[in-house]
Amino acid sequence: MLNENIKAIRKSKDLSQEDLAVRLHVVRQTISKWEQGLSVPDADLLISIAEVLETPVSTLLGETVAVPAADDLKAISERLEGINLQLAQRKIAAQKTIHWTLIVLCALMIAVYAALIAGGDFYLNWDFSDPEMAVAGTILHAAEWLFVRIAPVALTGTVIGICLTRKRK
Repeated sequence: MLNENIKAIRKSKDLSQEDLAVRLHVVRQTISKWEQGLSVPDADLLISIAEVLETPVSTLLGETVAVPAADDLKAISERLEGINLQLAQRKIAAQKTIHWTLIVLCALMIAVYAALIAGGDFYLNWDFSDPEMAVAGTILHAAEWLFVRIAPVALTGTVIGICLTRKRK
């Protein structure tokens, strides 16, 4: 059984006896003897074979290795095609979400700009001798100042993002 499993897995990996021998640092005749059942590898070599063939030692020792049939390959390819389709749909959905989020963000920034222009600096007419009004006016002024400095860069970034995430035909 070991001999059949080594041979089946080696062939499924498209390795010749010579290729496997080179990777295991043995001669090709040793691989041939293992596959014919004339000898068996020692424990260290068995572990090395499992690593090179990327398979568990238990598979080499006892579990039979089924060579995939054409129907199995067709079923696997259909499942992979379905998975690829799902991934593509998720990517499109994520791109749409990002696109519309950027549009909403851009609209919000424009609305805040319009509110700032329409409202003017109404807080400048407050009585700043009252400490609470002074703090509130300072906070409003700082927020306006920060928004006016950061928003153009953010607006430019969102417009570029909208252009990059738009649906292409």
